[in-house]
Amino acid sequence: MAVLPEFEAHLKTGTTTVCRCWSVERCDGVVLGFTDHDGDLSFGGVQFMARTGLAPKSLQQTTGLSVDNSEAIGILSDDAVTDVDIQAGRYDKAVVTAWLVNWSNVAQRHKQFKGLIGEINHGKGQFTAELRGLADVLNQPQGQVYQKSCNAVLGDARCSIDLTHPTYSIQVLAEEIKENQTFTFSDFDQFEAGWFTHGTLRVLSGAAKGLCVHVKSDLLMGSARVIATWEELRADVVTGDQILLQVGCDKRVETCRLKFLNYENYRGFPHIPGEDWMLSYPVQGDDNSGGKLSQ
Repeated sequence: MAVLPEFEAHLKTGTTTVCRCWSVERCDGVVLGFTDHDGDLSFGGVQFMARTGLAPKSLQQTTGLSVDNSEAIGILSDDAVTDVDIQAGRYDKAVVTAWLVNWSNVAQRHKQFKGLIGEINHGKGQFTAELRGLADVLNQPQGQVYQKSCNAVLGDARCSIDLTHPTYSIQVLAEEIKENQTFTFSDFDQFEAGWFTHGTLRVLSGAAKGLCVHVKSDLLMGSARVIATWEELRADVVTGDQILLQVGCDKRVETCRLKFLNYENYRGFPHIPGEDWMLSYPVQGDDNSGGKLSQ
């Protein structure tokens, strides 16, 4: 991004009033602002706080497709970045934007970096966050794979299932919780067993608000329902917290056709021959007419 002419002119004066500003947008929608100036600043609808002690380290940038990277260090405080929020994963993959700003006229600023938070190390009242440039996503494998199972994400545009429909999601209150990983609900048998297996459990209120985990198993025990997740929530869930459960899909064609009535949008190849069939050869006495790949 080109530097604004008026900001460039200010930098060329040799006597500047510049500082750094950082915004952190978490996945739950919370936006925090920080600055190394000695007073708070505000622009773009974000308040940049000076009292947090957040400071950037050196920024490495390239003109090619190599990944820009940096680090941010800061002090854990109750009114900004807390150890509880870091442990809960609220800063995982948060979007970070960094500016060089003329603090005497914040309209004169230049965006220097935008990327995601990677690994976070914390302890002894402070933290260090790895910052990865947007080019980091280019390191991820792209494209689609020809396979029997569906490669769409449940509820996306290619799948077309509306996960907000009452058939596919429900809000319930937490009742019995074990290790933030096993949830037992009474009088909750309106869905068949396994309905939420491979689905998601999202917390809508309480200390774990905004956190989401994948469902490992969904069992019916009489009128009670026991839901276990693959990993424990990294913040405490207590009785009365509101929980959103969304249906799961195991990516099989039978599930798409019978559970979701969505066979026309199935994004797999259920009739693709396996390796055994492709490598088979005629055997005397066997039926070598080819036959059907599926019944």
